[in-house]
Amino acid sequence: MPLQTINPATGELLRDYPEMELPEVLSILEKVQEDYLLWRERPVAKRAALFQRLAELLRTEKEVLGAVMTREMGKPISDAISEVEKSAWVCEYYAEKGPGFLEDEPIETEASESFVTFQPMGIVLAVMPWNFPFWQVFRAAAPALVAGNAMVLKHASNVPECALTIEALFHRAGFPLNVFRSLMVTSAHASIAVAHPYVHGVTLTGSEAAGKKIAAQAGTQIKKTVLELGGADAYLVLEDADIAAAAKCCVASRMINGGQSCIAAKRFVVVEAVRDEFEKAVVEAMRAYVMGDPTKKETKLGPQAREDLRDELHGQVQRCVAEGATLLLGGEVPEKPGAWYPATVLTDVKPGMPAYSDELFGPVASIIPVRDEDEGIKVANDTRFGLGGAVFTADVEKGRKLAREQLHAGAIAVNDFVRSDPRLPFGGIRMSGYGRELSSFGIREFVNIKTVVVK
Repeated sequence: MPLQTINPATGELLRDYPEMELPEVLSILEKVQEDYLLWRERPVAKRAALFQRLAELLRTEKEVLGAVMTREMGKPISDAISEVEKSAWVCEYYAEKGPGFLEDEPIETEASESFVTFQPMGIVLAVMPWNFPFWQVFRAAAPALVAGNAMVLKHASNVPECALTIEALFHRAGFPLNVFRSLMVTSAHASIAVAHPYVHGVTLTGSEAAGKKIAAQAGTQIKKTVLELGGADAYLVLEDADIAAAAKCCVASRMINGGQSCIAAKRFVVVEAVRDEFEKAVVEAMRAYVMGDPTKKETKLGPQAREDLRDELHGQVQRCVAEGATLLLGGEVPEKPGAWYPATVLTDVKPGMPAYSDELFGPVASIIPVRDEDEGIKVANDTRFGLGGAVFTADVEKGRKLAREQLHAGAIAVNDFVRSDPRLPFGGIRMSGYGRELSSFGIREFVNIKTVVVK
């Protein structure tokens, strides 16, 4: 079964890529293991320096690389270029900070010397999604490879050109040929890679269902996994908030990548006293996201990545309306080729509706009115997910306390929206996954945290 590039703006099939046969997959894993054994012996400073060269390539070629994303998954070209720049940033971050994060840590005991050292584990399999096809890969690869591991990438099946382009970038930056490789396979052969004895860890960013499957497969082999899965992030708007600013921030988060982001705001939980003002501001802000040609730099909303995903999203919106939600904007599939869906606003969202309980992966804002702050906190936490969230209030100390103690997720923002940053740990709780990416925490996920005691 070939992997395909289909332009989501037009529905046009651009290219087929043959899937690797099993013998080729096994051969690649053998070669990666050979290069890993040499790579792990290279001084960490020299491993890190190659990421500086990789960052330079990314920045120099950002427009060409951005166009690959726009072709394959419909990301507006300005956003795609920004994604390449952010990928360069994470490479630069670990080039600078990685060696320090991996330094031995002395610990005083009765022994003459005791210390903790951070040693590579081996090959890490990265199962990555289509929505941020460069950033997701580089934020996983940079810490893993600086730490001395090797990586094989199983990218989403609808972004094969991105996968091959990223592999070529590593080679051109001077990395050993088989320290980073892309496996052009579907999920069936990915399972074989998970079970392979040379693979010692798996990092996955993707759906709840994919996370369960990979975690179960890795669990039978007792292999370390890091999972970054879906989210239904709640943004709590309190009565004393700056409503105009809160609405603008909520919408900016909701519309990241056309709404196709795990960490995007999904549920706007607003206190009834300011509901009307907030709804009007949200509709006005959402209306500014007009669908347009993703190759144009002024476009703010391109197509969704695939037509089947667009249809699934529309079905969720229709079910919400049928169950009593009010449609304030959008909600209609355009009559033209491609995976288009307009900016959409739902209100009167209640428990049991898809917009309340599930993840809507697209440009749909869901407003949930609540009586007061206490009910708002309860609703915000009433989810099986726990990736991110936010609270908007004029009382910053109150917001800080709510964020620290009462809102349950991997990251909470006060009067701002959550975004990934190389300097900060990123990840979720509950069905949003486990483990952390980025910062010092991310580089230590796939290492042997080894104790050494000298008498």
